[in-house]
Amino acid sequence: MPCLLVLASSLWGGNRKILRIACTSSIVKSAKRTRHHGHITAESVTAPLGCIHAAFIFVMTMYTQLYNRLSFGWNTVKIDMSAARRDPLPIIPFGLAAFAATLFALGLALGTTIAVGMLFFIQMKIILRNKTSIESWIEEKAKDRIQYYQLDDVFVFPYDMGSRWKNFKQVFTWSGVPEGDGLEWPVREGCHQYSLTIEQLKQKADKRVRSVRYKVVEDYSGACCPLNKGIKTFFTSPCTEEPRIRLQKGEFILATRGLRYWLYGDKILDDSIIEGVSRIRGWFPRNCVEKCPCDVETDQAPEGEKKNR
Repeated sequence: MPCLLVLASSLWGGNRKILRIACTSSIVKSAKRTRHHGHITAESVTAPLGCIHAAFIFVMTMYTQLYNRLSFGWNTVKIDMSAARRDPLPIIPFGLAAFAATLFALGLALGTTIAVGMLFFIQMKIILRNKTSIESWIEEKAKDRIQYYQLDDVFVFPYDMGSRWKNFKQVFTWSGVPEGDGLEWPVREGCHQYSLTIEQLKQKADKRVRSVRYKVVEDYSGACCPLNKGIKTFFTSPCTEEPRIRLQKGEFILATRGLRYWLYGDKILDDSIIEGVSRIRGWFPRNCVEKCPCDVETDQAPEGEKKNR
């Protein structure tokens, strides 16, 4: 971790905001390489198998009990839940309450099988690719950055060993402890421990460069679903936990991403803002702002990169 902070400080002039971004790669891999990853995956296999076994028992129980209570007529089917037709009577009584409880337990067993089974497939996908969902998103943005600036670089994910079997063996070992000590892990040839961190820093700089400056032309209260900003804005509010920011006419916003009727960005603060508030960012309606005619930041590329479009 100290080496990571020194690297980020040398690249970004000691900006503490960016240093938090630099630590993301290490945090993600630390969460991934826990000692319990293999155990959790094994439990996600045994739980559905146990529920399938229980569901089979429930189905066969209801079948045998209902079979002894069914009576067929020419045009009717009757079910007598009071007692079985056979003699002697069954050892375990099976009345209406037992039937309802068994049916409810069958539903729980099937639901658990589906839910935990999906979790197992997700875990196995992560293990075989050696790549979490966050890391997949970082890789996708890396390819988009290279394509946008038409660079000759090729991003290689450092923790994918190039073989699913090798990735599998890193998590499932004879000792039960995954490879790696929580700080360093085996990486692909040609990569190093900070390959992903450096790529994240480049993406952070590229995000600032490709952002667009907007001027607020209409006040916005910060409501999640504003009624006075249009029907489409009301019904297309982003379904996310990210906050909304209050806007006042005349302020400036640096938008980094957006939807059709909403934008996400950082409010450009001035010296009048109280100290300690380093950043105000969130979603706001698109119709509350207008694009500034001149934005010199969008015409520049990150240092060492040249846009050929």
